[in-house]
Amino acid sequence: MWNSRRAALLAAACSIGLMAGLASAARAETLTDALALAYQTNPTLQAQRANQRVTDEGVVQAKTAFRPSLSGTADVSGTHTNYANPIVTTNLFGQVVSTRTHGDTAGSAANLSLSQPLYTGGRATASLSAAQADVMAGREDLRSVEQSVLGQVIQAYVDVRRDQERLRIAQENVDVLSRQLDESNARFEVGEITRTDVAQSEARLASARASLSSVQALLAGSRASYAAVVGQNPTDLAQEPPLSGLLPASVEQAFDLVDQNNPSIQAARYAEQAAAARVAEAKAARRPTVTARAGVGWDANETNSVGRQYADFDRSVSGSVTASVPIFTGGLTSSQIRAATERENAARIAVEGAKRSALQQISTAWNNLLAARANLISNQEQVRATKIAFEGVRQEQQVGLRTTLDVLNAQLELSNAEVALVVARRDEYVASASVLQAMGVLNVANLAPDVERYDPVKSYDKVNHAIGWVPWEPAVRVIDKLGAPSIPVKPIPKDAAPMAAK
Repeated sequence: MWNSRRAALLAAACSIGLMAGLASAARAETLTDALALAYQTNPTLQAQRANQRVTDEGVVQAKTAFRPSLSGTADVSGTHTNYANPIVTTNLFGQVVSTRTHGDTAGSAANLSLSQPLYTGGRATASLSAAQADVMAGREDLRSVEQSVLGQVIQAYVDVRRDQERLRIAQENVDVLSRQLDESNARFEVGEITRTDVAQSEARLASARASLSSVQALLAGSRASYAAVVGQNPTDLAQEPPLSGLLPASVEQAFDLVDQNNPSIQAARYAEQAAAARVAEAKAARRPTVTARAGVGWDANETNSVGRQYADFDRSVSGSVTASVPIFTGGLTSSQIRAATERENAARIAVEGAKRSALQQISTAWNNLLAARANLISNQEQVRATKIAFEGVRQEQQVGLRTTLDVLNAQLELSNAEVALVVARRDEYVASASVLQAMGVLNVANLAPDVERYDPVKSYDKVNHAIGWVPWEPAVRVIDKLGAPSIPVKPIPKDAAPMAAK
């Protein structure tokens, strides 16, 4: 497996020209294809989904505090005893009837014990509420990882396209300068120009070839990055679809959407709810607990000693209701309450921190988008003007109004302008994706709606319903809330929308 993956990455770095030639004959790969493949196979996203399934199990474990537990024990024992002094049995006439030098004892026992919590002072209720809030926070973390992975796919995709265009421009520049050198050599042969003009053409061609090698290396790196995040080498990449339809009309709308959709803010809010529930769980330790127990036992013993055999068989049935009240814990409970309260304070502060960070992120992304759009317009105008200037300089050179150096400089300006335009298009697209990510809407539902989406709610329902229930569990839950500390935690909605569709 590792050898095949290493070979794939090496191919991404070393077979640029070959892959470019083969790709032209194959169907163009779209950004939607890349997003779909990464969504289904990216290891970072797969690992986060597994972590979320672990978090789901916390709810199942918390529910066990309302349910009975049944345990059984079985014991089989035997004893063989050698007597230091043999035991002699005689009859009425003093005659020896038997002599015992050892004795045997055998026994077996079995017990079944049933325990049912009736009241935990609200501890079980608070634990369940905290576990439910952890699940919701985990879903938001999963949504954040999904956005990050999709953002990496978009950046890797446009980086490859950018470097492919830069390679094309660099190759065209080499071709143009090669023709320019041939023309300079021809004109030098007839005495129209000096050796200096030829040397200038040779220097520019050498510089262009060096730039071509650098661009090839950059493209190899971009292809390797693409393979790492998507899972396969890029082929012929089609034009990326526009993101303008997903962007807000103004920065004010973006700010409003951030507070509603940003996964970091939502995860911090659910973490605060979980912390508040754990404060209630710590306070519940001061309240009494009530537990009902019932048991059934069997005990059998058999003794063979002194020529006699004894056999006993006992059966017992027991039941009890135990109430426990904590009186003095040496300050442990109070310390736990204070610690839980401070953790709640930290979680509440973290919400404000998440809001500020999200606002900074959207503000930076929005301004980068505005700057990228302005740069794109300027670069488009620059390319248009430099093309006209280059053609004019070439024509003027043919009539002797311009030197070879003027033509070389015009060609260099045109090449640089075309590269700047390619980079500006890439930057504008990445900036648009960054705005969507900051708002919390960079998801597969918006970018690749036909892809089957992973639904964490289904996984949660699967494990939550797998353990079944007992008829008296609802009554135990109601009783457990009597006199319990208040819990400002919202339960998990049963009709919660799939994470990716938010």
